[in-house]
Amino acid sequence: MPSLTSVYPSAGSNRLIFRFMLVAGALYLAWFFGYEQWLAVDGRLDAVLCHHIAAASVGLLRTGGFAAALAGPGLNLVLMSGEPSVIVGAPCNGLVLYALFGGFILAFPGSWRRKVWFIPSGMLLIWVLNVLRVAALAVNHHYSHETVAFNHHFTFTFVVYGVIFGLWMFWVRRLAASTSDRPLSPLLTDAAHS
Repeated sequence: MPSLTSVYPSAGSNRLIFRFMLVAGALYLAWFFGYEQWLAVDGRLDAVLCHHIAAASVGLLRTGGFAAALAGPGLNLVLMSGEPSVIVGAPCNGLVLYALFGGFILAFPGSWRRKVWFIPSGMLLIWVLNVLRVAALAVNHHYSHETVAFNHHFTFTFVVYGVIFGLWMFWVRRLAASTSDRPLSPLLTDAAHS
């Protein structure tokens, strides 16, 4: 039988949930007006990120002994042995993933000192995963181009979002929870006791 505190959360817990929703909503509005209405239309930020992901992937492939190069007007096309294999476009440059990851950590309660190092560290890990993903897709295209669509849309999406979810859970259970003696939410408290 559920306890009264699990059915009727305390005012403090409601305040934390309201704070999370308020900060998350403000961050979404900032994303919508800052990126969707201005930076995405301008395109320069996306172009730079696409080029850097493609260039880092080519560097990784060359280190692995592959004949990889950059091409295309924005130098965001990865060539393998002179053949086009992967184009890094705006939806795949990782910017949305950085914003999702960082926005959740910013909105969730926790120490600002920990957020200052955890957010950049998580974004760096996401960037590394994205570089590995593009390099792996290029190799995949080179050796088995018929499986690229599946791996691009499912395999790598599952891996990257799984890692981001793992980072969020690490924040919620280890880093944010250890900064306060009070429970962060009734859901976390109930989950910990079940």
